[in-house]
Amino acid sequence: MMAYYPPVGFHFKVTFGLSSVGEHDFRFQEVSGIGMELETITHREGGQNRFVHKLPSRTSHDPLVLKRGLLTDSAVISWCRKAIEELDISPVNIQVTLLNEQHEPLQAYNFFNAWPLKWSVSGFNAEESRLVIESMEFNYQSFSIG
Repeated sequence: MMAYYPPVGFHFKVTFGLSSVGEHDFRFQEVSGIGMELETITHREGGQNRFVHKLPSRTSHDPLVLKRGLLTDSAVISWCRKAIEELDISPVNIQVTLLNEQHEPLQAYNFFNAWPLKWSVSGFNAEESRLVIESMEFNYQSFSIG
């Protein structure tokens, strides 16, 4: 029996359901916002002030956040700018795939009907030698692990 080692979090890829994605558009430095939470409704017991019931309501999720070094020519950024600047919203599916040492998929996180919520660029500072990082946030209709 082989020992189990948890996967590393630095070997992953991100794919977009866009038709003209460049060779660098799947490379990201950081992915966050993967998760879900069950919201609750508070219901007070009638006639009994001692009891408050919390009942399950619906699932919620945080925006998906992707960060990478700034690309000056990117189909993903063109899609984001079109949505944010022109309100031309064209939802696409986004998949974040965790990879093993052989670059094979271990786990896939699927975000359905995602659309750009925010795009930003890190600040510039002449006293530091850091990369310019662009950050993108996406809202999405539903999420699955598969």
